[in-house]
Amino acid sequence: MNPREEVLDVSLFWRVFLLNAAVLTGATALLVLSPATVSTPVLPAEGLILVAGLAAMLVANALLLRIGFLPLRRLTRAMTTIDLLRPGMRPPVSGHGGIADLIMAFNSMLDRLEFERATSNARALSAQEAERRRIARELHDEVGQSLTAVLLELRRVADHAPETVSAELHDVQETTRDSLDEIRRIARRLRPGVLEELGLASALKSLAGEGHGVSTGCRIEGELPELGEEIELVIYRVAQESITNAVRHAESTRINVLVRSDAAKVRLRVRDDGVGIGDAPEGAGIRGMRERALLAGAALAVDPGPEGGTEVRLDVPITNGSER
Repeated sequence: MNPREEVLDVSLFWRVFLLNAAVLTGATALLVLSPATVSTPVLPAEGLILVAGLAAMLVANALLLRIGFLPLRRLTRAMTTIDLLRPGMRPPVSGHGGIADLIMAFNSMLDRLEFERATSNARALSAQEAERRRIARELHDEVGQSLTAVLLELRRVADHAPETVSAELHDVQETTRDSLDEIRRIARRLRPGVLEELGLASALKSLAGEGHGVSTGCRIEGELPELGEEIELVIYRVAQESITNAVRHAESTRINVLVRSDAAKVRLRVRDDGVGIGDAPEGAGIRGMRERALLAGAALAVDPGPEGGTEVRLDVPITNGSER
């Protein structure tokens, strides 16, 4: 046991001791100052008085202990509800002596855990994005070029083949062309080149225009400020994951993406008309969005939409450090 734990243990000991001592002292004072006496054997009326006095002492002791340890009850509730993906939640420092020290130590531990988690998440997401870029580059440069060469060769062979074989080769060409388009689409999702080349607004409009099998609209209100590449990537990935969840899990027929900014924040809203999340636990997709939001110091909320479905809200603060 280190010195701090020993001090805390002694403080809690004396706190319980003093609370019980106060009750016993009060009971002793009543016995000394009270004119009542106890007969031998104890009369029924005297027995009732003794029982009532004992009950009063127990109730007083329970109330004093409950009040004294109320901060510990709040700390226990906080321990069971705090989520490191929702930073900033701290139990208030209250109580005296060792209890206040315990709550302060718990809050300090949360500060360290949130910092360490944010640092490790930043490294993990950075490595993930680097791997996405590598895979996208290989799909585009190697697989894409190979399929393009196959497509050109099929066209050349079809020009010299008999008519019946040429028709079959034409079907193979169309299948190869569809595969090539799908590979390019996957590469764009892995590495949004339009984000690097044209900026966040164009990237979000391009994301909404990819189809997804449902009607998707994007509206940008006002001119977006200059943000760092990491912040823009966070906003883009949250919008991308929100649309993907709405398409795959919410049975949506309409998705609306709205981005607006003011002097303090950039606000992203993604709403769908799907079945909503209900009481389902958060999956890897939503937790991934929360981890990305932490990187930007942003606030993320996933709630039922005002007209049904689901609404994802991301509020990114604008700071001098976010400008290029």
